Amino acid sequence: MNPETAHSSAFRPGPTRHTAATRHFAILLSATPRGARLARRLAAEELHRWGWPYDTETNRTATLLVAELATNAVLHSRARGRDFRLRLTLRPGGPALRVEVTDASPDRRPPAPGRIPPPSPDLDSGRGLLLVEALSTHWGTTEGDPYTKTVWCEVALA
Repeated sequence: MNPETAHSSAFRPGPTRHTAATRHFAILLSATPRGARLARRLAAEELHRWGWPYDTETNRTATLLVAELATNAVLHSRARGRDFRLRLTLRPGGPALRVEVTDASPDRRPPAPGRIPPPSPDLDSGRGLLLVEALSTHWGTTEGDPYTKTVWCEVALA
């Protein structure tokens, strides 16, 4: 198991609703397409453990947002030999799940919320941040240190 993985609770075989404590999940993944796919699968599993089963709209929406942010970290921010970090945070009584993806390219920031240019109709890509903006309650970018940036979003929980 990846030593960078942090679970907020022990493994539970099925979903249960938890609201008593802040829940965190964090993992360091390779900046590869495989790492982006794994980020989505791990997020789906963690949400299932936290009480939002795989077949719920909440789980599907949150994992789509994870997939978009992780894919952007891999495609646009790859730094050779550097990984990206996925972090999920759920606060008790909070209305939203916070998704954060931190990568090794602070110089490559996405457009600000509300300023995403329309995608080219000729291309099959370029719509990921539009999905993030449409499906999240809000999103943005922060810099933690001179070597990384974090793109985050929050999704309402039903």
